[in-house]
Amino acid sequence: MTAAESPRLESQPPQAPMPRSTKWLFAVSASMTVSTVYYAQPLLDGMAESLPIERSSIGTVITVTQLFYALGLLLLVPLGDILNRRRLIVGLLAMSAAALAVTGLAHGPTMLFVGLAAVGLMAAATQSLVAFASILAAPDERGRIVGFVTSGIVIGILLARTFAGLLAELGDWHLVYLISASLMALMSLLAWRTLPNAVPGIARDSYWALIRSMPTLFVHEKLFRVRAAFAFFIFAAFSILWTSLSLPLSDPPFSYSPAAIGAFGLAGAAGALGAAGAGRLADRGYGRRTTGGALALLLVSWLPIAMLGRSAFVLIAGIVLLDLAVQAVHVTNQSLLFTLRSDARSRLTAGYMIFYSFGSGAGAFVSTRAYAYAGWSGVCWLGGAVSAAALLFWVLAGRNQGRPAGEAANASPVTPKSSLPRRVSE
Repeated sequence: MTAAESPRLESQPPQAPMPRSTKWLFAVSASMTVSTVYYAQPLLDGMAESLPIERSSIGTVITVTQLFYALGLLLLVPLGDILNRRRLIVGLLAMSAAALAVTGLAHGPTMLFVGLAAVGLMAAATQSLVAFASILAAPDERGRIVGFVTSGIVIGILLARTFAGLLAELGDWHLVYLISASLMALMSLLAWRTLPNAVPGIARDSYWALIRSMPTLFVHEKLFRVRAAFAFFIFAAFSILWTSLSLPLSDPPFSYSPAAIGAFGLAGAAGALGAAGAGRLADRGYGRRTTGGALALLLVSWLPIAMLGRSAFVLIAGIVLLDLAVQAVHVTNQSLLFTLRSDARSRLTAGYMIFYSFGSGAGAFVSTRAYAYAGWSGVCWLGGAVSAAALLFWVLAGRNQGRPAGEAANASPVTPKSSLPRRVSE
């Protein structure tokens, strides 16, 4: 056992109910940070024309951002288990502001990709915020707090498109990133003034020992493996829709402006409601049932989405269903994972979100190509296939997907029995 895997040696932060102002700061900061990864989606057409980049390959912009987001999750988020969390978060927010400024000043493909790679890397602050919020939350409110912060993330993901589309109407896609850089710099100052100065309570070990401990967690915790797989499937489906949606909406017969395309993100804001409710259900022990129902809803959502050519209103209904399903599974995943190891929440968050990012990147990579070769129907068949695979995996994973793996028959040798959480029953 390495020091990074050892029991906590310092006292944990007080587990009193979280102040409302701190809860809102976590939610708003996470919302603004995660939105930086998604600004490009309604702007793809404008980027392709101005740089120029082939439309069939413009989805690479999203893929690069997501891959570097995954790299940030792997290399930066685990630092929350050994470093002062407030300083880590403030530093990531400040560097995110710099990366956004570089992207906003880009006038060629190379500088654009460099800037977006840095934006994705620094967006890892989103999950550092979630892990920190779960640590500060009292045990009986942890699911609700995680759901509330994740609701902010949902809103950030969805309203990023609206924000980007409106600003692109006023100027162009460069303005989106320059304004965001200013706002992110402001958030870094607010985080420094507001967040508590909490130091992790585990023995300090080398950085690389911390990183090497993550595969050990993955090997020994079945719940971690199962929930990471769900993250890959649901965010691949999510990205398949949102990466390619701007392409048919910008073409005849719709010919919508970037602002109108971005406004479709408002339809998905209902997913925030599912995020908070899923957290409460996870607290009550209904993680597996919530996951199965949400995955069935995800599969059904592709039917109205496929009717884009008939009615924009039917499309909106499908978007609401898809985002509700994705975020319900996502919050359930995180709420259950935070019951596993109190000394490894940053590493669990990082490992889980790496699969999230791989799913998003894979969805972005294949969706624009599916649209180029088979149109909108090809995109919908692809999304439906990924959603069906997720539901099939839920069936095959069995009942242990909804409770801490350490309480199954093959309890993890990494975690002492005395530190295991209570059973999350169905």
